[in-house]
Amino acid sequence: MMPYILLHALTCAVYAGLALHFWRTRWSPRPAAAPSEGEPVGGLRAWERAALLLPLVLHGGLLYADIVAPAQPRFGFAHALSAMLWLAVLFYWVESFFYNLEGMQAPVLALAALTAPLPAIFPGYATTHAASFEFKLHLVLAMLAYSLFTIAILHALLMAVVERRLHGARKGPMAIGEPLGPLRGPFASLPPLLTLERLLFRLIGTAFALLTLTLATGIVFSESLFGRPIRFDHKSVFAVVSWLTFAALLIGRHFYGWRGRTALRWTLAGFVLLLLAYVGSRFVLEVVLGRGAT
Repeated sequence: MMPYILLHALTCAVYAGLALHFWRTRWSPRPAAAPSEGEPVGGLRAWERAALLLPLVLHGGLLYADIVAPAQPRFGFAHALSAMLWLAVLFYWVESFFYNLEGMQAPVLALAALTAPLPAIFPGYATTHAASFEFKLHLVLAMLAYSLFTIAILHALLMAVVERRLHGARKGPMAIGEPLGPLRGPFASLPPLLTLERLLFRLIGTAFALLTLTLATGIVFSESLFGRPIRFDHKSVFAVVSWLTFAALLIGRHFYGWRGRTALRWTLAGFVLLLLAYVGSRFVLEVVLGRGAT
């Protein structure tokens, strides 16, 4: 038990240390040190990308030990949040090879630091259906969708910060004392806002497709997993309403050109509903009511 807890603590500490590093070098109002010769102006440096592999491997090993390896795996709200952020960091790490998304590192890693130790604090209950192929497929699709929506949310917030700085010269100084206006430092190397916007909706579109497959597998496999057709409980209702919210966002984007704050509001609303669908319901069952999986 002690090595298990220590590994969670170590994973949390490494994530938190890297988040602090990226906050100080990307988000701090103090000017960052100039890059050495041969290093990129923006984006992850070689040592930073390598350092991210350590918590990814530690975190992935802990999730494997909890979810995949045991004869009776556990998968509660804590495991869902932990897996969601592990995949989000992994997606960001892979994405960093193709896009320079300065500013994403600190919030992604800070959230991962918060969620990585949760399974040690809230071990949850054994999942009775975890051994079936249907459940594993449904679970993988759900976690991929959650993770991509997490990246999309942080991406949308980053865009809001960039847009505010670009158009904020008329609005006065920021609360932390940094003047608004043209982007400086690593943020200056970000792609144009239109490019960031296209990437955002590509993320949302991919996540929406995965969410659609998640709901479809839930409907198709419901009888084999639970012995009855789809259950119209609060989890199903929140999931369907979240799907409808993201569908409305994509339709609004395609036909009416929704962008900026409108897109951010719809994305936040859909993501909150999606969190309530599984994570929220499992938290109430496991922590508030003290009940196991059904």
